Amino acid sequence: MKTLIFVVTLAAACAASASYAAGDVKAGRAKAVQCQACHGIDGIAKIPEAANLAGQTEEYLTKALHDFKSGERKNEMMNMMAKPLSDADIANLAAYYHSLKAP
Repeated sequence: MKTLIFVVTLAAACAASASYAAGDVKAGRAKAVQCQACHGIDGIAKIPEAANLAGQTEEYLTKALHDFKSGERKNEMMNMMAKPLSDADIANLAAYYHSLKAP
């Protein structure tokens, strides 16, 4: 029984970490049009207050967007921009910006 519980727990953990890889880069690029004024379509910040996103890990980008969406992470502009994003939007944006070459 303990072995079964361990296997189920391990499978769930693997499935959770695999969700970071579920983003669609092409869909993320299309969604990133709304991000380009600050973060650039190439993931290089266009204004000093914005972060460079190119090459960041999907895990970091996904967590950051979820935190902005929930309000756990505070930034007036990002809280507003992240609020309407679906989980799929977040995964796609994370996959897209992760796929870009870091400066």
